[in-house]
Amino acid sequence: MPNTVITERAPALIEKRRGAIQQTISYMKINREALRDILTEVSTFQTAEEEIDTAIHVLENAFKEVETHRPPVISSMSVFMPSNVLLYSYVLYLLIPSLYVEKIEFRGSSQVIDQVRKLHKVLYPIHGLPIEMLELSHRKFMKESALLANAVVFTGAYQNAENIKFQLSREQLFVFFGHGVNPFILEEHADIAKSVRDVITIRTFNSGQDCMGPDVIYVPAVLQRNFLSLLESGLKELKFGGNQDPSAEYGPIHYSSAVDIVASHLNQFHEFIHFGGHIDYRSKVIHPTILYSTLQDELPIKEFFSPIFNVVVYDSLEELKTVLNSGYFRERAMGASFYGNKKSSFIEFLKRKHTVSINGNLLDIENGNEEFGGYGPMANYISYQKQLHIQPLLLSKVLRDHWEEEES
Repeated sequence: MPNTVITERAPALIEKRRGAIQQTISYMKINREALRDILTEVSTFQTAEEEIDTAIHVLENAFKEVETHRPPVISSMSVFMPSNVLLYSYVLYLLIPSLYVEKIEFRGSSQVIDQVRKLHKVLYPIHGLPIEMLELSHRKFMKESALLANAVVFTGAYQNAENIKFQLSREQLFVFFGHGVNPFILEEHADIAKSVRDVITIRTFNSGQDCMGPDVIYVPAVLQRNFLSLLESGLKELKFGGNQDPSAEYGPIHYSSAVDIVASHLNQFHEFIHFGGHIDYRSKVIHPTILYSTLQDELPIKEFFSPIFNVVVYDSLEELKTVLNSGYFRERAMGASFYGNKKSSFIEFLKRKHTVSINGNLLDIENGNEEFGGYGPMANYISYQKQLHIQPLLLSKVLRDHWEEEES
């Protein structure tokens, strides 16, 4: 059975642990190189630098976040960590929650376990908080940690989340962070040059190995020629380099499964390759590639975790609404980017299911101290008291809302 909820409020724990968080912020600012050396084992240099900056910024705002939402203090949380943005995830799922959770146990993804171990080894002596890394199999971690915790956090595949959820008791709160299609949509009034720059930025972030990247880019037929021309020109100018190269704009792929998925897809749908399509298996490099199709082609949409630009041409926004209302998109509704008229009614249509960025990409609006996500069950959800709540998530707010409901 899970441990009982502690009935004090978070501010009491904040003061107890404020010094530990402040020491960690100072360390991260002074020792960027040590953190970067770990992160660049799986990320590009530029991505690592941005991740460190973002992690520091979010951690600096942690006190304000927790003081604003005032979650109850619970005794334990068990976390299945994601396989990317390792430092940022450490901050979001471990350090900030330590301000309202007495003890946190976590399991690193097997794909990056060496790097997670190194990161924790560096940061733990600095903060000294009751955050423990358990190097256990999935089954043993479930038995020895997850099944005993007040709250369980999982980032990863939907089916794995479902398997975990059904093993938990009704008293345990389960928070799932999954994956969305994150459609990148232009309408006829879009600034083509800006949309191209922004889609290149988000689709090549960490060489495409980020869950914010759009799986599909929708372009109206009237803009397709100019958009494709500018996109191709922009991709030709990108510089490839190793993860230690500060000037490299994309690098090798860390996750072997991503190479396999892309290779299979490009082989099967080779006639839709408009630009690129080259894979260097020896060095695990997937060069930026444009897939070009129309809605009528019904090219399957996949999460590539690589610099693949899946451009789909459409004729009307009404036609596109029908596609986005289909089960595939509704189940995976998380984020969406819209480029065009700020007063377009299509924006309100998107907002019914997504967190929407307008004339900017999702990286521009994502804030680790604020809720993010959509209303698709495969994108994110909360399971509590055997009730499913599908909504944008922020852990401190989730705990406040749902634990208070239980205690009231």
